[in-house]
Amino acid sequence: MPIKKIVEIKEVSLINEVGKIFSKGLNFEESLAELLKVLYSFWDVRHSFIALYQKDKDVLKIVQSFGMYPEEIEKGIFKSGEGIIGRVYKHGIPVVLSDLREKTYLNKTGLRNRLDPDEWFIAVPIKIGGEIIGVLAVFKHFLTQESVEKGLDLLQILSTMIGMFYKLNEKLALERQDWEEEKKALTQVLEEKYNIEGIVGCSPSIKNLVNLIKKIATTDITVLITGESGTGKSLVAKAIHFLSHRKDKPFITINCSAIPETLLEAELFGYEKGAFSGAYTSKKGKFELANGGTLFLDEIGDLPLSLQPKLLRVLQEKEIEKLGSEETIQIDVRIIAATNKNLEELIKQGLFREDLYYRISVLPIHIPPLRERKEDIPILVEHFLNIFNQRYRKNIKIEPGALQLMINYPWYGNVRELANTLERLVILKDKDITPRDLPSYILTEQKEYTTKKIPELVENTEKEAILKALEKTGYVKSRAAKLLGYTLRQLDYRIKKYHIEIKKI
Repeated sequence: MPIKKIVEIKEVSLINEVGKIFSKGLNFEESLAELLKVLYSFWDVRHSFIALYQKDKDVLKIVQSFGMYPEEIEKGIFKSGEGIIGRVYKHGIPVVLSDLREKTYLNKTGLRNRLDPDEWFIAVPIKIGGEIIGVLAVFKHFLTQESVEKGLDLLQILSTMIGMFYKLNEKLALERQDWEEEKKALTQVLEEKYNIEGIVGCSPSIKNLVNLIKKIATTDITVLITGESGTGKSLVAKAIHFLSHRKDKPFITINCSAIPETLLEAELFGYEKGAFSGAYTSKKGKFELANGGTLFLDEIGDLPLSLQPKLLRVLQEKEIEKLGSEETIQIDVRIIAATNKNLEELIKQGLFREDLYYRISVLPIHIPPLRERKEDIPILVEHFLNIFNQRYRKNIKIEPGALQLMINYPWYGNVRELANTLERLVILKDKDITPRDLPSYILTEQKEYTTKKIPELVENTEKEAILKALEKTGYVKSRAAKLLGYTLRQLDYRIKKYHIEIKKI
């Protein structure tokens, strides 16, 4: 193959290699350093540098170099129009010198003292459109078969690529800054939404819950949250995360019951390209995405038995393996799990590993159902009315009678059901909420509640009256019956019915 053809192939390979560098995702200055290494490897350029304009100091400064000493780099500062570098920057015209002893070459870096006498110096401007941002400079010994003109063309191509990459990097930096600001604002909103004040209530159980969250949020301890559906397990998990030192890192949620078993492993641990049919690209799993932050495993009671050993390994070893890969990935993730099932019962049934249960329940938190803390209902009603009035630009209030019916209702769907009911009422109503506006199932439940409670109330009252009469008459049944207006037979029947003990005085 002719020498000229070999040289051309080498130049094409060099440009191709630089293109690969710019596609790696390195930052701008790291990419420039790699480019200068490629010039050495493919074109035997043993000394080179890139100087960029520093707007704040109004000078050109060497930002990356190859084959230069630190003290030489430090001296590489040029004013616009000063020396060869300054002239190339000012006028935007390349310069080629075959003899570095020319007066125009100032040798500010002192590098000339270490170069061979026959080395050439080429400096080309780095442009973005009509704007010049810096200079690419190389010192090269040209072989007989090599063309200086071709070399100049090559460097101009590379300088154009540098300019394009600089522009792209600048755009990405702005987008990254916007994203960071947006992320910061979003994190602040989430902190406000999921802070401790978001857990509403005045009952002792809620006060204890809030105190417990404050204590454990500052640690990395694994937490298991239990409670019926709709009690607010997700809210508690988010409150723990946003009160912790991990609040600026990801909070990732995965519902173990919502994803088929065949897909859940891939979702949790990720997979490599070709790991299974349809895996055309690699994908990070939830553990990897949550690295540095918190992974919330909702409905962990539904985690398939086959995946439980892998989760146990993550908790013990702090590492994962993607599907289709034998390499382990170290992770730093806090695990918060939640379930509405009785895990101890599942252990007895052989559906949940006992060792995993003890790993995830280092510190269990139980959220009681709403029917067991009815004193929280008025506060929750006011809380949700404020939220939905603001959202739908209304000013709906609730009448005392309607509120009492809501307090009496057992709320089988807990806080979620209460919130959904109030949102629906605010949307549909233009005036205050009355008892007639409540859903029929709440009114029906109230009637059943009343029907059940009246006989019970009568019986309790009657039993209490008989006890008082017996105590007053020294447990003489005939006198107690007369006092109550009963016959002796009627009193005996009631004493037997209510299992009242006749004391001997």
